[in-house]
Amino acid sequence: MPISTSVIGGAGFLGAELTRLLVESGRDVKVLGRQPEPRRQLPGAARYVSGDYGNRADLLRILDGADEVIHLAYSTVPQTSAEDPVFDIVSNLPASVQLLNHAAALAVGKLLIVSSGGTVYGKTGTEPIREDHPTNPISPYGITKLMIEKYAGMVHSTSGLHVVVVRPANVYGNTQQSHGGQGFIPAAIKAILDRNEVPVFGARGGVRDYIHVSDVARGVLAALEVGVPGGTYNIGTGTGRDNLEVLRELEPLAADAGFPVLPRILPERVFDVPYNVLDSRRLREVSGWRAEIEFAPGVAGVFAAALDAHQRPS
Repeated sequence: MPISTSVIGGAGFLGAELTRLLVESGRDVKVLGRQPEPRRQLPGAARYVSGDYGNRADLLRILDGADEVIHLAYSTVPQTSAEDPVFDIVSNLPASVQLLNHAAALAVGKLLIVSSGGTVYGKTGTEPIREDHPTNPISPYGITKLMIEKYAGMVHSTSGLHVVVVRPANVYGNTQQSHGGQGFIPAAIKAILDRNEVPVFGARGGVRDYIHVSDVARGVLAALEVGVPGGTYNIGTGTGRDNLEVLRELEPLAADAGFPVLPRILPERVFDVPYNVLDSRRLREVSGWRAEIEFAPGVAGVFAAALDAHQRPS
């Protein structure tokens, strides 16, 4: 019998890529999403279930018969969490705690929580961040993500539920939305193609660890398969780039297509950390995983896809 895997939020940006890998691995995959139909194309073998994991009946439907559960769903991003911290809590934390409790009660074999390596650590030094670094998030988003991690650790220790947490760095890729306050790369590309200025918060913008979505999906699968119960794993490249360095990479691509790159320097935002680059040796040591997509070809692929969509008749 194939492994039965349920993916909550499996039709999202990262979820769709992960769902494809899960299907290719031979798993029987169910995906829960809030939309009546998935917004991204899923493999034909994956079964899509429309519902809300905050609703007990919908949650039990997706947990029924599951050997593994991956929790990707989240209702906010750092910017919107700062605008409404209460909504960030109530739309994400109760549903996640309910998921943990039901997964434990139903004796689900494995539960993997996708947290946020970009926000849970808060302000750090300028060395790649290991998983044992103190966690002092400065955004409501990061605080709620960390609260979910803490509940997961509690349920693991009190019930024995096999819980693994992953903390991805700044994910980018071809189907990432260019709006919503998350993802400098797609937002910058959209501004360039619209011939608008690209907002940069701070003199050069924060330093971030940009990692391609396909590498993150492989990292999540590796942690699911070999991560130790109660373990936490960063998923990043270990290399940092500030916003102006990203724009420098985009500049020749934009110039070849006839578009200028116009950075606009703005004041720093209080919920942005100045530096966030992850040390992923723990995951590499247990699984052999490492990031494979180099930044230059990765971002060139994203720009080419966005340019094609921009030029396509509407």
